[in-house]
Amino acid sequence: MKYLILVGDGMGDHPIAELGECTPLEVADIPFMDDLCSRGKLLLVQTVPPGFPPGSDVANLSLLGYDPARYYTGRAPFEAAAMGIETDTDETAFRCNLVTLEKYDDRVIMVDFSAGHISSEEAAQLMDALNDGCGNEQFRFHNGISYRHILMVKGDYPAMEPVPPHDHIDRDVSRHWQRYFEDPDWKKLLETSENILKNHPVNQERLAQGKRPANAIWLWGEGKLPQMPAFHNTFGLTGSMISAVDLLKGLGVTAGLSVIHVQGATGYLDTNYRGKADAALSALVHQDFVFVHVEAPDEAGHQGLVKEKIRAIEDFDQKIVRPIFEGLQARGEDFRAIVTMDHMTPVALRTHTSEPIPAILYDSREKLGSKRSFSERACLAHQAKQEEGLVIGHTLLRQLIQV
Repeated sequence: MKYLILVGDGMGDHPIAELGECTPLEVADIPFMDDLCSRGKLLLVQTVPPGFPPGSDVANLSLLGYDPARYYTGRAPFEAAAMGIETDTDETAFRCNLVTLEKYDDRVIMVDFSAGHISSEEAAQLMDALNDGCGNEQFRFHNGISYRHILMVKGDYPAMEPVPPHDHIDRDVSRHWQRYFEDPDWKKLLETSENILKNHPVNQERLAQGKRPANAIWLWGEGKLPQMPAFHNTFGLTGSMISAVDLLKGLGVTAGLSVIHVQGATGYLDTNYRGKADAALSALVHQDFVFVHVEAPDEAGHQGLVKEKIRAIEDFDQKIVRPIFEGLQARGEDFRAIVTMDHMTPVALRTHTSEPIPAILYDSREKLGSKRSFSERACLAHQAKQEEGLVIGHTLLRQLIQV
């Protein structure tokens, strides 16, 4: 028996007026997920426990079968693990976004949490310059992908309560920004980094091309690496993680899964879907389990882009779910699968929410045969009709593998 979890990050949404009060998931052309929904079991899953931030870190940790109440320490440690960063016990990992800020007198506006989805090649030049100009025994910068990077901080640090930049798009972040400046070492770090970024040729060229500059760093998601039991020891399965983003790769590393790096996987609409699907099928030749994560719907949600989110959902259906399922069927494999999202990212809010999410539980040996489509509304209606309880996120994997 093979087991799969396929995640369209942030696919869920709220009804949108321009879509006739439907959600992107309801209007998207997703024949394969709809068919699976008709032949599988529809569940409502609480991936974000009460009191936890509705981030992809918490939600995907739950989907992997780990209780966030026991194992969540912050987002950045997982990303550091993915990047192979060795950490000392007195070091803390911070997520370091390259962002676009605009300043008006005493106001600071978060224009873009991704600096226009800056390329990894451009970002590497900027991060190298930051390490040369700001790096020291206390601060170490590490290159990631696109706008996503890591700052390792040695020793104690001020209690700044940093916030995710994607939760504050087009909002005044002056209060959060000023917290960095209350400590002299951090004040120097931010001022020096701003000056380096402002004058760097990469940003000068981006401005000349009409692109958004990466004119600041934004630090958040701090924590120390958690001690998690190996996935194989906990669930008795060998498996792989397939994702373009360091967070998911880090979850895989920390859980002891094989992490498959797919060339051309970007975390956006232009990602290498075929490469991910092929990698999943190849992994399942010799392993029991695969977790495939696609970031594009979430990125479109953060940007408030309705058409792009619909396209990302349709691509997930046609380029991930369909080829993986058809590939396993062609091989005559028996398999069980979860098709879902980690959380909702409503385009009107442009950030994550902690509400329950719909999920399909499918078994290739069973044909339940109820005609329905895969959507938020359909899942709520099904739950009410069947009087089924809410599934606690970290218990979903045990339902998948039937233990």
